[in-house]
Amino acid sequence: MTQSYDRATDDVGNIVSLEHVNVCVPDQALATSFYISALGLTRDPYMMTGVDNMWANIGRSQFHLPTRGMHVLRGYTGLVMPWFDALPAKLEAARALLMDTQYAFTVHNSHIDVTCPWGNRIRCHPVSPEFGTMTIGMPYVVLDVPTGTAIAISDFYAKILGAVTAVSALNNAPAARITVGADQKLFFRETERALPEFDGHHIQIYVSDFSRPHERLLEHNLITEESDAHQYRFEDILNLDTGEKVFTLEHEVRSLRHPLYARPLVNRNPAQMISTYIPGQDAL
Repeated sequence: MTQSYDRATDDVGNIVSLEHVNVCVPDQALATSFYISALGLTRDPYMMTGVDNMWANIGRSQFHLPTRGMHVLRGYTGLVMPWFDALPAKLEAARALLMDTQYAFTVHNSHIDVTCPWGNRIRCHPVSPEFGTMTIGMPYVVLDVPTGTAIAISDFYAKILGAVTAVSALNNAPAARITVGADQKLFFRETERALPEFDGHHIQIYVSDFSRPHERLLEHNLITEESDAHQYRFEDILNLDTGEKVFTLEHEVRSLRHPLYARPLVNRNPAQMISTYIPGQDAL
């Protein structure tokens, strides 16, 4: 008998990867203490190696951390870490480096919630079938959005960007679920809490169909930057039925011809220490 499959489960849609989350930081030394020492991420050894910016690698994704003011994402970023069991000790050891900041962490049964020195929230997970084949990386970003906007946001991503979308509950609240890679999603979760004004943080995505979303965004006068031949940006997400702006998040949109697409990223093994060094185990 021929095996049957639900082929839709493998649909990714037009957005093929979420490459980075960009939040500005006011202090590179504190950023290094948090993202590299505490979390165990890897500073990109080839790009942005000065004191005015840092790219921190996690699997095939990154945090971009320019020294240009301070951004706080309205939500939190999820990370999968194969060193999850060792993470509490690393986080505890970093307390002395991050005193007198907003740094904090809470260990739960299945995840660890961490707050950066400036208030950005990160949820760390062990490797799990919940995240498909991802063994290290950035499986999701959760964004807090106003009540009643999830359906409009889902519709926007489907019709403007060609994404695979759905609306369902996340932590007992309606959320738009946007597929942004084989094992990656954006969640726009409704909340009744008052939200701060947009401060300029952004995400970067790669799309396979580059020109048609651009045309649709132009039709709605949403393009904010014509960066170069392989990249453009937009910020506002609309209710397409009414034209009303429902949320703002800067999107850096790149084509698959962008020179940085699928660039291999270095990921170190943060368990390596002088006192317990194992030859040949420097990289993940």
